[in-house]
Formats: sequence, C-alpha cells, structure tokens
Amino acid sequence: MGTDNQTWAKEFILLGLSSDWDTQVPLFVLFSITYLVTVLGNFLIVLLIRLDSRLHTPMYFFLTNLSVVDVSYATSIVPQMLVHLLAEHKVIPYVSCASQLFFSLALGGIEFVLLAVMAYDRYVAVCDPLRYLVIMHGGLCARLAITSWVSGSINSLVHTTITFQLPMCTNKFIDHISCEILAVVRLACVDTSSSEATIMVSSIVLLMTPFCLVLLSYIRIISTIVKIQSTEGRKKAFHTCASHLTVVVLCYGMAIFTYIQPRSGPSVLEEKLISLFYAILTPMLNPMIYSLRNKEVKGAWQKLLGKLSGLTSKLAT
Repeated sequence: MGTDNQTWAKEFILLGLSSDWDTQVPLFVLFSITYLVTVLGNFLIVLLIRLDSRLHTPMYFFLTNLSVVDVSYATSIVPQMLVHLLAEHKVIPYVSCASQLFFSLALGGIEFVLLAVMAYDRYVAVCDPLRYLVIMHGGLCARLAITSWVSGSINSLVHTTITFQLPMCTNKFIDHISCEILAVVRLACVDTSSSEATIMVSSIVLLMTPFCLVLLSYIRIISTIVKIQSTEGRKKAFHTCASHLTVVVLCYGMAIFTYIQPRSGPSVLEEKLISLFYAILTPMLNPMIYSLRNKEVKGAWQKLLGKLSGLTSKLAT
C-alpha cells in the first residue's frame, strides 16, 4: 500500500445512533434528562457523605470515588454525543477523539478495580467485623483508591498510544457513538491482529483479575453468612453487600460480554447499545441502587431533609 494512503486523520466523523432527525431529537431530550439525573444523583451522594459524619467510613469513601468516576465517565461521552445529535456534521477532531478514548478507557478501568476494592471492603466487614476499622484504616483505603486510579490510567494510556499509532488511511468514519477503542481500531488499514491481542490481554488482566477477586470475596462472604445462626443476622449481613453486588453484576456482566469473547462477538449495534448502557444507565443507576437499598444512606437522607425542612420553616417565620 502506498505511503500516500497511510496517513493519520486530522478528524473523524461519528456516525452515531441514527441519521434520522425525527429520531435524533427525542434521543437528545431523553439523554439530556438522563445525564442531568446522573450528575445530580452522584453529586447529592457525594454531598450527603461529606455532610453526614455517620457515613465517614471506608465503604462510603470508596462510594465517593465511584460517584466521581461515574460522573466523569458520563461526561467524557454524553455531552459530545448530545452535540452530535443536533449537529449536521458530526465531526470530532483527532485530539478530541484520542482524549475521549483515553478518559473513557481510564475511567472504565478505574471503576472495575474500584469495585474489586469495594468487594474486599465488604469481605472484611462481614467476615471480620470486630477488626473492620483496624484493617480498613485511612492509609490503606487511600492506597487502594490510588491503585485503582493509577492502574486504570496506565492501562488506558498504553491502549490509546497503540491505537492512535495505527495508520487510518482515508477512512475517517467511526461507526459508533464515541471514539470507542474497537471502533477506532477497525479504521486501520493494516493488520490489527496484534492490537486486538493486546486489547484482549489487557482486558483479561484489568477486567478478569478484579472480577476473580470480587468472586473470591463473595465466596468467602456467602460462606460466612451461611454460618450465621439467626435469620436476622443473615439478612443484616446480606444487606451490607446487596448494593455493591448489584452494581458488580451490571458493570462486569456487560464488560465481559463486550471484550472477552470469540471473534464473532457483538454486532456494531450491540456495541453502541452497550456503550450507551455504560455512559448513561450505569452512572445514573449506581447512586439510586445505593440510596434505595442502603438503610444508612436512607437515614442520612431523612436527617438532611429534616434539617432542610426545619431551616425552611425558620426562614418562613
């Protein structure tokens, strides 16, 4: 192939979900509302944890990190997607595409590692409750959180560098809602088997390793819960893990389906829907799951609302 065709594109065109205007406008309204709910829900969770001293525990420290990751992940994809839903020319510059790929991959990786860290936290809480605060001290929590952020960022930097060193030739149409790694790799006019192998290996390391740690933690947790004599004790132990387990199933399930599978994997449409799930639904559902299924969070909400109600009454008088 001639060197004239092997160029690095200055910009890309995202094909998105639909080119039909009558479809794009309702999608814009729907995704805008969902994004606002996501930002507001996660912001309120972080604010609530900061304001209520009863929530100054390792579990809620990690939940704060998870909320920050969720909002950041949604922000790395959704605003640009909203602009493109109303734009006639759905162009994204090369640098913006590379940045979006880096941040979405990094934040996704951070979330997977963070969920494994939270599983360990729940393991200690259920299996060794008397020493929970001794084991999960502030220094360890900080190191675990930093490990999550650093490992996800390094993995993303490697992938982004490899991906954008591939010559894209004259093809600049990305059949996706964002600069997703598999969609960008498809544009290359060279053999991408080594790049795909790198993606697979990295997915196994950064996805399956935390997943195995989560699985191991819950095997130990379940074995401990089964040994509890009282029904009330078992229910209480289970409820301490229910919210986290729900989020784990949602996040890891889709990721494993997308990245760790035979070459005849999901179709392009399925990849787009999965990306929408991660960018819109998961960040919105996470704070709801933790709010609705957690007695401590619900109690903190009631306390905060009571204070606000009292303050409003005083101002009114």
